[in-house]
This record gives sequence, C-alpha cells and structure tokens, in this order.
Amino acid sequence: MKRDELGLLLKQHAYLEGDFLLRSGRRSKYYLDKYRFETRPEILEALGARIAQVVAREEPETALLAGPELGAVALAAAASISSRLPFLIVRKEAKEYGTGNRLEGVFEAGQRVCLVEDVVTSGGAAIAAIEALRAAGLEVRAAVCVVDREEGGAHALADHGVRLWPLFHASELLSSLASA
Repeated sequence: MKRDELGLLLKQHAYLEGDFLLRSGRRSKYYLDKYRFETRPEILEALGARIAQVVAREEPETALLAGPELGAVALAAAASISSRLPFLIVRKEAKEYGTGNRLEGVFEAGQRVCLVEDVVTSGGAAIAAIEALRAAGLEVRAAVCVVDREEGGAHALADHGVRLWPLFHASELLSSLASA
C-alpha cells in the first residue's frame, strides 16, 4: 500500500474532532483513535510492513521489537510478522501472578530493541517502556511510531538517547484534511 493511501485510511478511520483529554494530560481538539486503525486488518498489515521497513533501514542491528501494552501490542505483532523479528510486550507494571514479569517474551540482556508505538504526544508512555526495557538489560536507541503529534515527544525521547522515527507527522495528516 502506498504511503498516501495509508495516510488517507488513517484519517478516514481514526481522526476524530471534539474535546479530548490525552494521556499526557493535555486537551486537544482532535484525537487519533489508535484502536480504529489497529483493529482493521488492511491498515494493521500495512502499518506492520512500514514499521518493519523503517527498522530494517534505520536500525538494522535490531534483534527485537517491543510494544507497550495495550495500544502498541498489535502494531508490534504486525511488524514482527513482517520483519520476522521476535517481539516483547511491555506491561505497564509487573503482573502479580504467574511469572510476575513486566516484559513478556524471550530475550537476553544486551540485545538491541526497537520500541514500537502508536501515537506519540509527550513521549511519557514510551519513556516508561524504554526504562523497563533498559532495566532488564536491553539496549534501546530507536522507536518507531505511527503518528508523532509533534508536541514534544521526539525531544523527550532524544533526551533519553532514543531517536523517534514516525511514519506520519500529525501536521501532514491535519494539513491534508484541510485541503480535502
């Protein structure tokens, strides 16, 4: 699927207008509902392929992908299938039963991980996941997201030594909406 087609599908299925409270605590007049694009197989498949391409091009030493629960797990799985790289699920906190893991999946300390995210605003959720991955001895230098809202997330990640590679910037999606 061409990039422009994918961007159009994201807008058609996930762009909402109104008054929204974001995870960052900020308010916004628009919202990109990740579940509206992550639950559509044709969009998820295309996003997985694009994420895999970015990882192969920009972080070729990547051994694992990682997706924070809940929103990025489907994206990490789709990218894993496309790239053939295994992936980890990063829980918000360690579970209190079974293995008690915060990271789900098989890994070895020292492996390089690329974080997969859906929509990045302030970068807070991504940073929490990066800290969990690093605490387990994994190396994280890059993250790929579907949309960067361009509200400080890329800078916050850079402050933690992580480069953000967005598939789309919110400004380009919003500007194409205005011209449509």
